[in-house]
Amino acid sequence: MTKSELSNLLHKQKLAFQKSPPEYEKRIKSLKKLSDIIEENKDRLIEAVYKDFGLRAREETLFLEIFPLQDEIRHAVKNLRSWMKRRFVPSSWFLLPSSAYYQFQPLGSLGIMGAWNYQILLTLSPLVDAIAAGNHAILKPSEIAPTSAEVIKEIINTNFSADYIHCVTGASELAKDFSSLPFDHLFFTGSTRVGKMVMAAAAPNLTPVTLELGGKSPAIIHSSYSVKRAVKRIMAGKLFNAGQTCVAPDYVVMPESLNEEFRKEAQLAVEKLYPGIQSNEQYTQIINSGHFERLQALLKDAEEKGARVIELGDRDAADTSKRMNPKLVFNVSSDMELMQEEIFGPILPVLNLETVEEAVDYVNNNAKPLALYYFDEKKRRIDWLLKNTLSGGVTVNDTIYHLGQHNLPFGGVGASGMGHYHGYDGFKTFSKKRAVMHQRKFATTDFLHPPFTDLKKKLINIIGRFSKV
Repeated sequence: MTKSELSNLLHKQKLAFQKSPPEYEKRIKSLKKLSDIIEENKDRLIEAVYKDFGLRAREETLFLEIFPLQDEIRHAVKNLRSWMKRRFVPSSWFLLPSSAYYQFQPLGSLGIMGAWNYQILLTLSPLVDAIAAGNHAILKPSEIAPTSAEVIKEIINTNFSADYIHCVTGASELAKDFSSLPFDHLFFTGSTRVGKMVMAAAAPNLTPVTLELGGKSPAIIHSSYSVKRAVKRIMAGKLFNAGQTCVAPDYVVMPESLNEEFRKEAQLAVEKLYPGIQSNEQYTQIINSGHFERLQALLKDAEEKGARVIELGDRDAADTSKRMNPKLVFNVSSDMELMQEEIFGPILPVLNLETVEEAVDYVNNNAKPLALYYFDEKKRRIDWLLKNTLSGGVTVNDTIYHLGQHNLPFGGVGASGMGHYHGYDGFKTFSKKRAVMHQRKFATTDFLHPPFTDLKKKLINIIGRFSKV
């Protein structure tokens, strides 16, 4: 699709929206239709994801994409009427007897750019919020996972009119054109590097953007916490999708005295999670050879700078361009590339710092992470860590599952993104929170217009005195 064709499509959507913005009934009907077509095409979607990766377990796609998406739709349908309600607020005393309220209104036509690692969820989950908020939308799935992109395109375009919801596919040039369109809001999921380009492309149109990016999400283990339990939960979260998850634990921070126990438990955890991992049909492959080579380069750089790499799983089986054994990396330092960029693969560096305070200092001296994981049972220390760190989200004593909380916002901060979605927060992101003041027939403000007589001056002075703290 050319840029001209994209512009025409957006123009048609905007005209259709202006003519008839979706009301409650249409939004509910569209959400239920989306749920139905996902269910009807579930097997096709799962197979498409499998082909894109070369191998990903059906259960992983069901658990991490289809189920959360369907449950998000259910949550929106259940709560939409209350989200849409007009909300009255107290009027400022000097403007009485006026009333004041706000209401959420749809923005118009939105652009949604998905991500390859969870193509179904990260393309269609923002669409759920966009529909709930009453918008029209154009989707652009990631070209890195082309099979699932084409299935999404087909099932969307055959079930919705193009002037309401439409999906386009194409390579990086189309993505560049897409992000430069004058959408009423642009939503992007992907890397920080590409996020900067998306934001720059949107800037000339003053298009507001939501950027769901990535970053280095730490898992901090207090010395008093069960290493066995921490490792089990860290490795489970790390190895979903072979580490190709934006909120996967990117590195571990713990005292050096825990290293050997951590290594042993990590090996046991991998053997239990994925027996015979190199031939295990439930262990996801690396998306493509370019990504595999990038991961190998990170390991090589770390080893050259003094790191110790520990193979987990089938330690006698060599990595291939699609299958990569999980690895622990000890003796890491900040000058290593794997401690500077998001890993996005089954490599887990271990940074040895002796206290939680040191761990917090390290996190705070680097780019703000998309997620932070802390393992501790002491409420006082947990509260202190929450107070003294800033990240997109937090899970205490587990990893990644804060994503599944529909009543919590999901989104990064700083280099890990801007803006939120999921549930009510997604509804708000794709809405205008519009302020309304309703003035009465009798209004005190009528007595405060020029000319400022002596009486009016006294009234203004009285208002001023009562307005002070």
